[in-house]
Formats: sequence, C-alpha cells, structure tokens
Amino acid sequence: MDVDIVPVGDVGPAVKREASAALRSVYDCDVQVHSHQVIPDGSYDESREQHRAEEFIDLAKRVGAGDKNIAITPKDLFYHRRNYVFGLAYLGGSGSVISTYRLHTSSDGGFSQRTAEEIFSDRVRKEVVHEVGHTVGLEHCDNKFCVMNFSPTVREVDQKNESLCGSCQRDVL
Repeated sequence: MDVDIVPVGDVGPAVKREASAALRSVYDCDVQVHSHQVIPDGSYDESREQHRAEEFIDLAKRVGAGDKNIAITPKDLFYHRRNYVFGLAYLGGSGSVISTYRLHTSSDGGFSQRTAEEIFSDRVRKEVVHEVGHTVGLEHCDNKFCVMNFSPTVREVDQKNESLCGSCQRDVL
C-alpha cells in the first residue's frame, strides 16, 4: 500500500515525520509526503469558526497519488453536528484527514510525565494511524487500548496505544 501525506496549511516537519513513521510502523506501507497545499476554498464556516472536514478529504483524494491519501492540517475541523473532530475518513475510501488543532495541550492530565511536545507527537501518530485504518476498512474497536477505539477527547487518545489490537490486525490482513 502507498500512502500520500498531504500537508494543508502550515504543517511542520516534525508532524510530517511522526505521521510517516507511524504509518510505516503500523501498516508496513510506503509513505510519501506530498507538496504543501493551501486551505480549500469554501471549507470555512463563519458561523462555527471552523472548517468542514470533508473539504480536506476531497483535497487529499484529488491531489494525493497514493492508494490512501491523508490530509494533515492545523485548522480546527468539524463534521455535520459534531462540535469538532480530530480526524475523519470514509470506511474503505481513499482519502482522510486529521487536524492537529485540538491535539495541542500542555499535558495529558497526569497520565504520564512526558513533555507537551512528546504528548503532541504521540497524538498525531495515533490519529493518523486511526484515520488510515478506516480507509483500509477498519471500524471503531471496543478495545479501549486499540488505536481504532473511538476517542472523542484527548484524554481517551492518550490512553490508547498507537498499535492495532489483535482483532483489528487480523482484519487488515
């Protein structure tokens, strides 16, 4: 499988490195980082002061050259009636997106003694693996430590592993 990372907006090199490493580690795939893209026209919803996640998925699918393409953006995203999303993907689709906007916090609530930078990197890795997991056909997992577990808060993201549980690994093969 080839995965194209599509940076949208001001995405730093460390974020692209972490995303690439996580995808290679979990899915044993080839990863390319696409050229920087501008924020999609029409994605901003003034009433919500957020961007529509679907617009970023469409951009990733349109410009990415991989079997799977994931946009990474620092913009705050929403999807339909959800207040926000860390990421979004369509099951079995070729495009997905993660937002780093809400993954930045000063700590993980005392869950560990790591630095804010380490915690942020860990969250990026988990979210990229999670969203690409949906594109390869994985649904949300009931195992709270599996990366495919639904995690609506950063605390729940922090508590899960970066890896797939045994059941999800079997479903990918």
